[in-house]
Formats: sequence, structure tokens, C-alpha cells
Amino acid sequence: MSAAASSPIGVFDSGVGGLSVLRALRTELPHERFVYVADSGHAPYGERDDAHVITRSHAITRYLRDQHGIKALVVACNTATAAAIRLMRQDYTDLPIIGIEPALKPAAASSKTGVVGVMATRSTLQSQKFLALLATLQDQARFVLQPCDGMVDAIEREDAIKKEALCSAYTGAMGRFGLNDGEMDTLVLGCTHYPFVEPELRRCIGEQVSLLEGGAPVARQTRRLLAEQHLLAPPHAQGSGVTFFTTGKADMLANAVRRWLQLDAPVSALQIA
Repeated sequence: MSAAASSPIGVFDSGVGGLSVLRALRTELPHERFVYVADSGHAPYGERDDAHVITRSHAITRYLRDQHGIKALVVACNTATAAAIRLMRQDYTDLPIIGIEPALKPAAASSKTGVVGVMATRSTLQSQKFLALLATLQDQARFVLQPCDGMVDAIEREDAIKKEALCSAYTGAMGRFGLNDGEMDTLVLGCTHYPFVEPELRRCIGEQVSLLEGGAPVARQTRRLLAEQHLLAPPHAQGSGVTFFTTGKADMLANAVRRWLQLDAPVSALQIA
């Protein structure tokens, strides 16, 4: 096995939300090693300007490349993908970089009522990348866009009361969900944190509405790119697993890892300038 193929895959998010993508990556690529960085000390990205997100994205990419020798990078954050991935790909031409975007295309294709709800951070909904994607689909469905200020923070802090209140408020503001004409039968979760409030959302929108997230497509794209460059770890590879780092509180990430990935893994705190 070549040294490059044995190298880990880097994954980062503004906090714990990227764990939803990491979960899909580990299912799709069980023999790979991962290094996960939660930039919780500089979150939430979705309520900061593009310059902040671009600076942080570059800093974390340099850290993962220089300190861990990653063979690929998964930007497990919709906001960072929208704001920074184009510039990152220009600056790190030797590194496969996989981003995530709200699942508008599959939502438009699968919706029976033709009305699709989109919950995302304000930054994602205002980004040029998102608006360009939306423009290509305007004749395929009607999209109801809902910025969800405060949701990421509530999920990071595992504030049950606030999560329930925000899910109720934001879905209520969007309109009617259901399978009848004019109702939203599909809801796109346009932030990697939001799959972790699926139970709260279900109580608001019901069981019949389709929820779409981006983790599985990202995992499949990561496999495809690694295979193209002969960088997949072979089935007999040793040492698969995840190393976790955070720029915030280590216990917060460790608790989230136990809760959502069923892993009891050490988490190291670090500073990335």
C-alpha cells in the first residue's frame, strides 16, 4: 500500500454538525482513517461574514495537510463550502477537496407537490453559490427558504428547549407541510447540524414529509475521487478510525461523538491560527 493511500482523510466543520457527514463517510469508507476538526471556538460560521469563513477554512486546511498529511479533504459544512471552496481548490491544487451543498436538485426531482422547503444558515442562503444553484432549478419547483438563526448554537449546546422552540418557530414560518397541493412535501436540511434535530422537526412537519441531507452523496463522491486517484485504502488496511480535534471545548465534542456516532473516543483541544 502506498504512503498516500495510507494517509487519513481530513474532515472539518464549524462544530459538531459535520459528524453527520462523518457518519456517512465511515459507512461508505469503513477501511479509511479520518481526522476530524470541529472549529467550535470560531463558530457559528453561518452567522459570520465570508472573510471570517474563508480565513478559518484556509487555516484548518493548512493544519490538516501539514500536521496530518491528509490525502483528501471533506468540507463538511455548507457555509464553508459556499464561501470558501472555490478559493481552496485554487490554492491546494494537489489535494482533492469535496464540499457539500443543499440537496436542491434531488428535492426538486422527487417532490410530488412541487413545493420544497429549505432550512439553512443565513450565510448559505445568501451565498452566490447557493443562489446560482437555485436559479437553475426555478422552473422545476417552488422553494421556500428559511434562515435558521440560532439553530447551530442550540445544537452545539444540546439545548433541548431551544432546539424544540426554534424548530417549531421556523417550520411554522415556512407554511404548510404535507402531501396536498401547495404544501411542502420535501424539506432540505441545508446545514450539516440539522440532521441532529430530526426528531424535533418530525414533531413539527409529520412523518410523511421527506427530509433530505447531504452526507451520503458527499461520501459517495469522496469514494469516487479517491478511486480515480488510486488513493483508496485496501480492505485489509489496518488502523481505520477517527482522530478528533476541536478549537472549542473538548467535552462538548466528545459528548456529541458518543451521542451521534456511538464512539467513546478521545478529543484533543487545539488552537489553529
